Amino acid sequence: MGIFDGATDGIYRDKDVLDEDYQPDQVLEREDEIADYRDALLDVLFGRTPDNIFLYGKAGVGKTAVTNFVLGELQAEVETRDTADPIHISRVNCDSETTYSVIRELANGLLPATHSPYAAKGYSTSDLFDELYTQMERVGGTHLIVLDEVDHLTDPDALLYQLPRARANGYLNDARVGIIGISNNYTFRNTLSSKVKSTLMETEISFSTYDADELVSILEHRADLAFQPGVCEDSAITLCAAYAAKDDGSARQAIDLLRAAADAAWKADDPTITDAHVKDVRDDVDRGQLHDKISDQTTNAQRVLEAAARLQNKHGEPARTREIQESYQQLARSYGDPDPSTSLKFAQRHLDDLEMLGFVIKSEENRGKGGGRSYIWEVDMDLETVIDVREDIEQTNAA
Repeated sequence: MGIFDGATDGIYRDKDVLDEDYQPDQVLEREDEIADYRDALLDVLFGRTPDNIFLYGKAGVGKTAVTNFVLGELQAEVETRDTADPIHISRVNCDSETTYSVIRELANGLLPATHSPYAAKGYSTSDLFDELYTQMERVGGTHLIVLDEVDHLTDPDALLYQLPRARANGYLNDARVGIIGISNNYTFRNTLSSKVKSTLMETEISFSTYDADELVSILEHRADLAFQPGVCEDSAITLCAAYAAKDDGSARQAIDLLRAAADAAWKADDPTITDAHVKDVRDDVDRGQLHDKISDQTTNAQRVLEAAARLQNKHGEPARTREIQESYQQLARSYGDPDPSTSLKFAQRHLDDLEMLGFVIKSEENRGKGGGRSYIWEVDMDLETVIDVREDIEQTNAA
């Protein structure tokens, strides 16, 4: 008898609907955001250039799911209208990318099959822009460029200035371009130059975190699709939603917790998913979520966070900006960076971003008359877990 003989799906009907890459047919609890998205893209249906769109919100709050849903609906509607030009959707993850690498990826994505892709080196940025415009004109229609994690782009000004002005500058005649930027960083726009801001004139759509009731609605819908009837107790769904809402309001976290609880029940051959299963898996899921949240940040931001966590763990109190900057330098060198930044503004910028994302809490320290002001930073998560996760990430990257 084989070791897999007799295995069954048990409580599952369709486990795939709990996967991270599952795209639901309907996106729940995001009606207002979908309506704003729709309005910004309406011009596409009439052969006009759409608004540029920037989406802001923490990880797991539906930005990508809503984008996929809306663009899918738009594609279907365009195919039914004589007034609409064809649309071409390009997606690029900008994590640690440059304008050069993004333009190269976009150009290669439009090349005909007979054309060899452009190599990573050997061309100027302007040459690649010219090639991108040539391919856009060849293909025609409206090009919607989705820039995921756009705040991680190392030099965003060049890209976000050139593309929206391509028609005005005479590089495109028939083709049109719309930019869709997705960011976890609400302050990203403040880092752009004034000329880029005036060029973009984007529609901003902000995604708030989900509350417990909204998460219950989302989980109930997924559970109906994922499980056999009656195997998931309502209280287990409510508990998953409560834990996720209390943490960071992420639907991804709530769904991951439900899936982990279901797996625990399935492996134990239990007939129902209960509160006990949710409680048993919560710590492991939380650690995995924290790993993903930290991994989503740039390497320098991660190291600044680790530096703050190590100082706080060592001294039992939050650290000042300068202390974190000095600790960051030592840490970066230990990980093989021979020339880490010595700028205090460098640490301040990354700490401000980490505060916005909920990793740290900033408080002001008044040093009295003539002493000036300084900031202290408290890491708002389990310190040893942060340190362990960071060591795991560095080891994986070095392998």
